[in-house]
Amino acid sequence: MTATAYTVAVLLNLFILFIGARFLLQPRLAAAGYGVPAKPDGDAAYLAIKGLRDATYGVLGLALLLFVGARAEAWYMLVVALTPLGDTLIVLRHGGTKAVAFGIHFATAVVVLISAVLLFLV
Repeated sequence: MTATAYTVAVLLNLFILFIGARFLLQPRLAAAGYGVPAKPDGDAAYLAIKGLRDATYGVLGLALLLFVGARAEAWYMLVVALTPLGDTLIVLRHGGTKAVAFGIHFATAVVVLISAVLLFLV
């Protein structure tokens, strides 16, 4: 179970780091994948902010796991699950589809919470 808990945590952190990098490097494409496409004349700074936020979350999660341990990472995952739950609501309130809101964001929150449980059991 320890290997599974650590593997899931590392993969989730790398995934959110990838998403952050994508928002920094390909912001409009990343926004479309998020479920709420960016307006062509919109402020690109907000997309960069999301990219930086997500990349930071990924690096912080990896650092906690490496330098502090599974229990700290479990608490981190428990708290960070609020982000995809909030993203679910954002997508629904801003014209995104239910499929994206629940199939991507809500499902991500569930996986993050499962990761937290696995890490608490280590």
